Amino acid sequence: MIRKACVIGAGPNGLAAAIVLAQAGLQVQVLEAESTPGGTVRTMELTLPGFQHDFGSAVYPLGAGSPFFSSLPLDRHGLKWIHSPAPLAHPLDDGTAVTLERGLDESIHALGVDGEAWGALTRPFVDHWTEFSLEVLRPIHFFPRHPWLMARFGVFGVQSAQAVARRFRKERTRALFAGLAAHSFLSLDEPLTAAFALLLAIPAHTVGWPIPRAGAKSLTAALCDFLSTLGGKVILSSPVHDLAALSDYDLLLCDLTPRQLAAIAGPRLSEQYKQRLRRFRYGAGVFKVDYALHAPIPWKAPDCSRAATVHLGGSFEEIAASEKSVRSGQPAGQPFVLLAQPSLFDSSRAPAGKHTAWAYCHVPHGSSVNMLAKLEDQVERFAPGFHDCILARHVFSPADLESMDANLVGGDITGGVFDIRQSVFRPTSKHYGTSEPNIYICSASTPPGGGVHGMCGYHAARMALSRMGQR
Repeated sequence: MIRKACVIGAGPNGLAAAIVLAQAGLQVQVLEAESTPGGTVRTMELTLPGFQHDFGSAVYPLGAGSPFFSSLPLDRHGLKWIHSPAPLAHPLDDGTAVTLERGLDESIHALGVDGEAWGALTRPFVDHWTEFSLEVLRPIHFFPRHPWLMARFGVFGVQSAQAVARRFRKERTRALFAGLAAHSFLSLDEPLTAAFALLLAIPAHTVGWPIPRAGAKSLTAALCDFLSTLGGKVILSSPVHDLAALSDYDLLLCDLTPRQLAAIAGPRLSEQYKQRLRRFRYGAGVFKVDYALHAPIPWKAPDCSRAATVHLGGSFEEIAASEKSVRSGQPAGQPFVLLAQPSLFDSSRAPAGKHTAWAYCHVPHGSSVNMLAKLEDQVERFAPGFHDCILARHVFSPADLESMDANLVGGDITGGVFDIRQSVFRPTSKHYGTSEPNIYICSASTPPGGGVHGMCGYHAARMALSRMGQR
């Protein structure tokens, strides 16, 4: 008898879980609340006709480097990666920019006196990326398969970005490291922030920071198309309000955040377990703006035009002050801004001669503060004349983001705070398991956490199959 499985949510983790289950021979349906699949991995016209904007994520170091996604023939289903010449640029007030180069040796050369320290920090993991990615993109294990590699990572990763940045002599290198670490949504003097910096720097030198041709939707479309070849189905505009309505399925995997799961669980999950889900802590949100531009962004530093991703925040100290303010619940006076400019490298994103860009800054959870002027001031600081390039903009507050994807609670795009406590027990000590043997959680609120890599869904599905006696 063929067993039936239901996956709630067609984000990258939900689709990954569905594929694993379908590969094992289960009959799989994915129920998606929205009218299009993908969660944050969607592309749409948000400003003007012909301008294609990525709703959420746009650049995919862990997507290209995902052990699971890279095992699938997604290229045969329309996914084509595009690499900008440099993965990342970080402009400074002197009119220059420090860049993260694709090749480690090139980055070592570009960083000058800090090149040796950068190489010592990253080369062991770059040289063993396959083994390292399998280890780091799963729940924390006290007995890893590659103990010396992970012990070395642990020595640096558990530290704060502030502590590790002291290894660098030049302010520009420290600024680069700060921008990478700020993806953690934590204060840069907190433990684990160095791990975030390394987990972005290392894949830059291995798989790069690519963008999908034609937008984020291409990754989602490839996953959905591959799932269909296995017999899996994605059913859109199908929100689930009560797990009791899904009693016909042998297995449920939920690409939902913890409090959402608790809200729809009813009596199918124990009260004690639901209480643990309700105690889960969400993190800071984002304030995001999508732009239709009549010309490329006029960067003072030419190197910024070599990168699909640009970090705007100036020095380490400025970025640290911005993130500390948000972590303490206050909007930053001069926010750290993350900007993507995909149309420089993919002409399908905009009409001929025109461009798209998006930018966001971190804000306190659920903040209603309008950060548009401060965000655009940061862009203008490093690209005078930026305002004159704007044809149209679309602004997303944290509430707006959540209205388009219920997993973005309070504008939190990472699935919950990733501090020491919630890195080990995420969302509970059961990880993907719940109080019910045939119900699992597989969102970014489970290990290894946020990022478009599908590994949360992969591991949850593998656990479910193992407990069913299948592999």
